[in-house]
Amino acid sequence: MGRKGSPRSPQSEGGSRASSPSSPLWALPEELLLLICSYLDAQALGRLGQVCRRLCFLSSRDLLWRRIARGCLNSGFTQLGTDLAPGIPVKERVKVSQNWSHGRCRRETVLKWKCNLMPWIELDGEYLYLSQAENIQAYRLCPDGTGLQRHPQAIFSGHQEDVCRFVLVNSHIVSGGGDGNIVLHKIHGSYSIKFSAHEQEVNCVDFQGGLIVSGSRDRTAKVWSLSAGRVGQCLHTVQTDDRVWSIAISPLLSGQLMTCLGTDFHRGAGVLDVFYETPSLLLSCGYDTYIRYWDIRTSTRKCVQEWEEPHDSALYCIRSDKNHMIASGSSYYGVVRLWDKRQTRCLQSFHLSSPTSSPVYCLRFSTTRLYAALASALHVLDFTAP
Repeated sequence: MGRKGSPRSPQSEGGSRASSPSSPLWALPEELLLLICSYLDAQALGRLGQVCRRLCFLSSRDLLWRRIARGCLNSGFTQLGTDLAPGIPVKERVKVSQNWSHGRCRRETVLKWKCNLMPWIELDGEYLYLSQAENIQAYRLCPDGTGLQRHPQAIFSGHQEDVCRFVLVNSHIVSGGGDGNIVLHKIHGSYSIKFSAHEQEVNCVDFQGGLIVSGSRDRTAKVWSLSAGRVGQCLHTVQTDDRVWSIAISPLLSGQLMTCLGTDFHRGAGVLDVFYETPSLLLSCGYDTYIRYWDIRTSTRKCVQEWEEPHDSALYCIRSDKNHMIASGSSYYGVVRLWDKRQTRCLQSFHLSSPTSSPVYCLRFSTTRLYAALASALHVLDFTAP
């Protein structure tokens, strides 16, 4: 207990020497201050920002948090360092990343429908696109992140039977349907193309650089031209031994079948989803309950890493943040799982289907939210509000 009238230090008054305008710290150039701060971890940077307003501003600079963010889950940075979410402060993304790592989120059912379907979804900026039977509907995301606007902003039609899958590339929607047709829509306009592609339903499609690839129950994969004068013309047909459930165009866009992945799959261990991270790195999942990570620079016969679904469920869909995080959708009980590539086991699990069991047919995520489409509902996991 101090004596009466004894002087108090600046720290006891809630201040610090660093916050004083006369502190030698502020005589240093900003570049040197940033260099010093770059050696701090996230916790130390957060504490530094509580000292004074000037240090709060300095310690919140994206430059300091970028290195930390690249080691976090789903912070918007790819493995190569590309920033996929430049409009969001990096410090805020690191905070939200902790919620992804620890499974802290708010769950909400944003859409329901009466009939069981096999929906597919795509995210594009302020819109979410959802296939519903033979149509694809565009819903605007609410600005405050609370869900979707109630009514679709646009409806894209053209199939006589249910849409199996669709992709959204460069303001174009390409869809394959149970009627064996492929339909292309331009989002901002009335332009559309429809042509017969397969004898049976088109299970999967992809689109890039004037080419469409499709896979079907008829055991063929085909490459289609969209060049002027050759629209809907089949350029290549690949015969397979089984139904084609998933297909993807390499970012290198060669237009030809380069290789086949894996040699030791059991019959029936079909691949249900494929996702390219880079031209040489891709993920696959399917009926045999495994997520596989391929590096085609090293081998096309054996994957470089794999993770097994812990409850022996088929995996219907997969996506990654192109860095450390993988999200997968299971065939039973609407289970969404988050995986960290640096670990061997599942990181977090979310059971979305209740009371009936439904697969997760498709999932997509941003740095803040994950959307999962089940047989009769669309769910969102909001990681900004745990």
